[in-house]
Amino acid sequence: MQRSVAKNLLKRNVINHRTLPKIALSEKSIDENQYRKTEVVGRFPNSLSVENLQQPNAISVSSSSSIMNKINRAPCDVFLNHRGIDTKRTVVSLLYDHLYRLKLRPFLDNKNMKPGDKLFEKINDAIKGCKIGVLVFSPRYCESYFCLHELALMMETKKKIIPIFCDIKPSKLGVINNGSIPQKEVERFNLALEEAKHTVGLTFNSQEGNWSDVVTNIANIVTQTLIEVEDHEKQIQSNQSLVI
Repeated sequence: MQRSVAKNLLKRNVINHRTLPKIALSEKSIDENQYRKTEVVGRFPNSLSVENLQQPNAISVSSSSSIMNKINRAPCDVFLNHRGIDTKRTVVSLLYDHLYRLKLRPFLDNKNMKPGDKLFEKINDAIKGCKIGVLVFSPRYCESYFCLHELALMMETKKKIIPIFCDIKPSKLGVINNGSIPQKEVERFNLALEEAKHTVGLTFNSQEGNWSDVVTNIANIVTQTLIEVEDHEKQIQSNQSLVI
Protein backbone atom coordinates (compact mmCIF):
# COMPACT_ATOMS: atom_id res chain seq x y z
CA MET A 1 0.00 0.00 0.00
CA GLN A 2 1.38 3.38 -0.99
CA ARG A 3 1.89 5.99 1.69
CA SER A 4 0.83 9.62 1.68
CA VAL A 5 3.29 12.49 1.49
CA ALA A 6 2.85 13.32 5.15
CA LYS A 7 3.37 9.70 6.17
CA ASN A 8 6.53 9.49 4.09
CA LEU A 9 7.93 12.63 5.69
CA LEU A 10 7.34 10.96 9.04
CA LYS A 11 8.73 7.59 7.93
CA ARG A 12 11.97 9.08 6.61
CA ASN A 13 12.55 11.04 9.85
CA VAL A 14 12.14 14.37 8.07
CA ILE A 15 9.66 15.04 10.87
CA ASN A 16 8.84 12.97 13.93
CA HIS A 17 6.05 12.60 16.43
CA ARG A 18 8.08 14.24 19.19
CA THR A 19 8.59 17.47 17.30
CA LEU A 20 5.12 17.77 15.81
CA PRO A 21 2.57 19.89 17.68
CA LYS A 22 -0.42 18.29 19.26
CA ILE A 23 -3.17 20.40 17.78
CA ALA A 24 -6.94 20.34 17.53
CA LEU A 25 -8.19 22.77 14.92
CA SER A 26 -11.62 22.65 13.37
CA GLU A 27 -13.15 20.38 16.02
CA LYS A 28 -12.40 22.81 18.82
CA SER A 29 -14.72 25.80 19.05
CA ILE A 30 -13.84 28.48 21.52
CA ASP A 31 -15.55 31.64 22.64
CA GLU A 32 -14.39 34.91 21.14
CA ASN A 33 -13.33 36.09 24.58
CA GLN A 34 -10.90 33.19 24.76
CA TYR A 35 -8.85 34.52 21.86
CA ARG A 36 -6.00 35.53 24.13
CA LYS A 37 -2.87 35.68 22.07
CA THR A 38 0.04 33.80 23.58
CA GLU A 39 3.62 34.52 22.58
CA VAL A 40 5.41 31.43 21.42
CA VAL A 41 9.10 30.97 22.07
CA GLY A 42 11.56 29.47 19.65
CA ARG A 43 11.04 29.84 15.92
CA PHE A 44 7.87 31.92 16.08
CA PRO A 45 8.54 35.68 15.82
CA ASN A 46 7.19 37.89 18.58
CA SER A 47 4.47 39.17 16.27
CA LEU A 48 3.12 35.67 15.69
CA SER A 49 0.73 34.31 18.28
CA VAL A 50 -0.93 30.94 18.41
CA GLU A 51 -3.89 29.49 20.26
CA ASN A 52 -3.21 26.13 21.92
CA LEU A 53 -0.44 25.18 19.47
CA GLN A 54 3.08 24.09 20.32
CA GLN A 55 5.99 25.18 18.12
CA PRO A 56 7.08 22.42 15.73
CA ASN A 57 10.58 21.96 14.38
CA ALA A 58 11.18 22.92 10.77
CA ILE A 59 10.78 20.34 8.04
CA SER A 60 13.88 19.89 5.91
CA VAL A 61 12.98 20.72 2.32
CA SER A 62 16.16 19.18 0.93
CA SER A 63 15.54 15.92 2.80
CA SER A 64 12.04 15.64 1.36
CA SER A 65 12.99 16.28 -2.28
CA SER A 66 13.45 12.60 -3.15
CA ILE A 67 10.74 11.13 -0.93
CA MET A 68 7.86 10.81 -3.38
CA ASN A 69 7.69 9.23 -6.80
CA LYS A 70 4.19 8.30 -7.90
CA ILE A 71 1.41 8.62 -5.34
CA ASN A 72 -2.24 7.94 -5.94
CA ARG A 73 -4.03 10.75 -4.16
CA ALA A 74 -6.34 13.69 -4.73
CA PRO A 75 -5.20 16.40 -7.19
CA CYS A 76 -5.05 18.87 -4.29
CA ASP A 77 -3.93 18.26 -0.70
CA VAL A 78 -4.21 21.82 0.59
CA PHE A 79 -6.50 24.59 -0.67
CA LEU A 80 -5.20 28.12 -0.03
CA ASN A 81 -8.14 30.45 0.54
CA HIS A 82 -7.05 34.12 0.56
CA ARG A 83 -7.67 37.66 -0.67
CA GLY A 84 -5.08 38.19 -3.38
CA ILE A 85 -4.82 41.95 -3.04
CA ASP A 86 -3.77 41.54 0.60
CA THR A 87 -1.67 38.38 0.77
CA LYS A 88 -0.91 36.78 -2.62
CA ARG A 89 2.50 38.45 -2.97
CA THR A 90 3.51 37.67 0.60
CA VAL A 91 2.50 34.82 2.87
CA VAL A 92 0.33 32.89 0.39
CA SER A 93 2.88 32.67 -2.44
CA LEU A 94 5.64 31.82 0.03
CA LEU A 95 3.50 29.12 1.63
CA TYR A 96 2.54 27.66 -1.75
CA ASP A 97 6.19 27.40 -2.79
CA HIS A 98 7.17 25.86 0.55
CA LEU A 99 4.43 23.22 0.43
CA TYR A 100 5.23 22.45 -3.21
CA ARG A 101 8.90 21.85 -2.37
CA LEU A 102 7.74 19.41 0.31
CA LYS A 103 6.00 17.45 -2.46
CA LEU A 104 2.56 18.34 -1.18
CA ARG A 105 -0.09 19.54 -3.61
CA PRO A 106 -1.31 23.02 -2.69
CA PHE A 107 -3.94 24.78 -4.80
CA LEU A 108 -3.50 28.46 -5.59
CA ASP A 109 -5.62 30.04 -8.31
CA ASN A 110 -2.86 31.77 -10.30
CA LYS A 111 -0.64 28.67 -10.05
CA ASN A 112 -3.13 25.91 -10.81
CA MET A 113 -5.57 27.50 -13.25
CA LYS A 114 -4.97 28.04 -16.95
CA PRO A 115 -6.78 29.90 -19.75
CA GLY A 116 -10.00 28.13 -20.62
CA ASP A 117 -10.68 26.79 -17.14
CA LYS A 118 -14.15 27.44 -15.77
CA LEU A 119 -13.58 29.48 -12.62
CA PHE A 120 -16.20 28.10 -10.23
CA GLU A 121 -15.92 24.56 -11.58
CA LYS A 122 -12.14 24.45 -11.11
CA ILE A 123 -12.23 25.99 -7.65
CA ASN A 124 -15.18 23.94 -6.44
CA ASP A 125 -13.56 20.69 -7.60
CA ALA A 126 -10.29 21.62 -5.85
CA ILE A 127 -12.09 22.34 -2.58
CA LYS A 128 -14.15 19.15 -2.71
CA GLY A 129 -11.04 17.09 -3.47
CA CYS A 130 -8.69 18.66 -0.92
CA LYS A 131 -7.96 17.37 2.56
CA ILE A 132 -7.22 20.70 4.30
CA GLY A 133 -8.21 24.31 3.82
CA VAL A 134 -5.81 27.07 4.89
CA LEU A 135 -7.88 30.23 5.43
CA VAL A 136 -5.80 33.41 5.28
CA PHE A 137 -8.03 36.14 6.66
CA SER A 138 -6.95 39.73 5.96
CA PRO A 139 -8.45 43.24 6.17
CA ARG A 140 -10.16 43.08 2.74
CA TYR A 141 -10.98 39.38 2.78
CA CYS A 142 -14.70 39.85 3.43
CA GLU A 143 -15.07 42.23 0.49
CA SER A 144 -14.55 39.30 -1.90
CA TYR A 145 -17.47 37.12 -2.96
CA PHE A 146 -15.03 34.44 -4.14
CA CYS A 147 -13.24 34.27 -0.78
CA LEU A 148 -16.51 33.88 1.07
CA HIS A 149 -17.84 31.31 -1.38
CA GLU A 150 -14.69 29.20 -1.00
CA LEU A 151 -14.91 29.47 2.78
CA ALA A 152 -18.57 28.46 2.84
CA LEU A 153 -17.96 25.47 0.55
CA MET A 154 -15.13 24.23 2.77
CA MET A 155 -17.37 24.42 5.81
CA GLU A 156 -20.27 22.75 4.04
CA THR A 157 -18.06 19.87 2.85
CA LYS A 158 -16.65 19.46 6.39
CA LYS A 159 -13.03 20.10 5.48
CA LYS A 160 -10.36 20.40 8.13
CA ILE A 161 -9.41 24.07 8.30
CA ILE A 162 -6.46 26.08 9.58
CA PRO A 163 -7.37 29.77 10.06
CA ILE A 164 -4.63 32.38 9.81
CA PHE A 165 -5.57 35.91 10.90
CA CYS A 166 -3.24 38.29 9.07
CA ASP A 167 -3.44 41.88 10.31
CA ILE A 168 -7.01 41.41 11.50
CA LYS A 169 -8.74 40.18 14.64
CA PRO A 170 -11.40 37.45 14.37
CA SER A 171 -13.99 39.81 15.86
CA LYS A 172 -13.50 42.26 12.97
CA LEU A 173 -14.52 39.74 10.30
CA GLY A 174 -18.01 40.16 8.87
CA VAL A 175 -19.76 39.98 5.51
CA ILE A 176 -19.77 43.30 3.70
CA ASN A 177 -22.93 43.46 1.58
CA ASN A 178 -23.41 46.38 -0.78
CA GLY A 179 -26.66 44.93 -2.04
CA SER A 180 -25.11 42.78 -4.74
CA ILE A 181 -25.17 39.57 -2.69
CA PRO A 182 -28.52 37.74 -2.26
CA GLN A 183 -29.67 37.55 1.35
CA LYS A 184 -29.53 33.76 1.29
CA GLU A 185 -25.85 33.92 0.35
CA VAL A 186 -25.18 36.53 3.05
CA GLU A 187 -26.60 34.15 5.66
CA ARG A 188 -24.55 31.29 4.23
CA PHE A 189 -21.35 33.31 4.35
CA ASN A 190 -21.97 34.62 7.87
CA LEU A 191 -22.57 31.09 9.14
CA ALA A 192 -19.26 29.93 7.67
CA LEU A 193 -17.42 32.97 9.02
CA GLU A 194 -18.69 32.41 12.54
CA GLU A 195 -17.49 28.81 12.49
CA ALA A 196 -14.07 29.81 11.18
CA LYS A 197 -13.70 32.70 13.66
CA HIS A 198 -14.23 30.30 16.52
CA THR A 199 -11.74 27.73 15.28
CA VAL A 200 -8.30 27.69 16.87
CA GLY A 201 -5.82 29.36 14.56
CA LEU A 202 -2.78 31.57 14.12
CA THR A 203 -2.54 35.36 14.19
CA PHE A 204 0.33 37.54 13.07
CA ASN A 205 1.33 41.05 12.12
CA SER A 206 2.73 41.19 8.60
CA GLN A 207 4.78 44.29 9.42
CA GLU A 208 6.87 42.45 11.99
CA GLY A 209 8.65 39.16 12.40
CA ASN A 210 10.43 36.80 10.04
CA TRP A 211 8.36 35.67 7.06
CA SER A 212 10.47 32.56 6.59
CA ASP A 213 9.76 31.41 10.14
CA VAL A 214 6.04 32.14 9.79
CA VAL A 215 5.73 30.13 6.58
CA THR A 216 7.83 27.25 7.91
CA ASN A 217 5.68 26.90 11.02
CA ILE A 218 2.43 27.06 9.07
CA ALA A 219 3.77 24.34 6.75
CA ASN A 220 4.62 22.15 9.74
CA ILE A 221 1.10 22.51 11.11
CA VAL A 222 -0.33 21.67 7.68
CA THR A 223 1.79 18.50 7.53
CA GLN A 224 0.73 17.39 11.01
CA THR A 225 -2.90 18.04 10.18
CA LEU A 226 -2.61 16.00 6.98
CA ILE A 227 -1.35 13.07 9.02
CA GLU A 228 -4.32 13.38 11.38
CA VAL A 229 -6.81 13.59 8.50
CA GLU A 230 -5.30 10.58 6.73
CA ASP A 231 -5.28 8.52 9.93
CA HIS A 232 -8.93 9.40 10.47
CA GLU A 233 -9.82 8.42 6.89
CA LYS A 234 -8.04 5.07 7.27
CA GLN A 235 -9.87 4.40 10.52
CA ILE A 236 -13.20 5.03 8.81
CA GLN A 237 -12.25 2.73 5.95
CA SER A 238 -11.17 0.06 8.39
CA ASN A 239 -14.45 0.29 10.29
CA GLN A 240 -16.44 0.08 7.06
CA SER A 241 -14.56 -3.05 5.97
CA LEU A 242 -15.34 -4.70 9.29
CA VAL A 243 -19.03 -3.96 8.85
CA ILE A 244 -19.00 -5.41 5.35
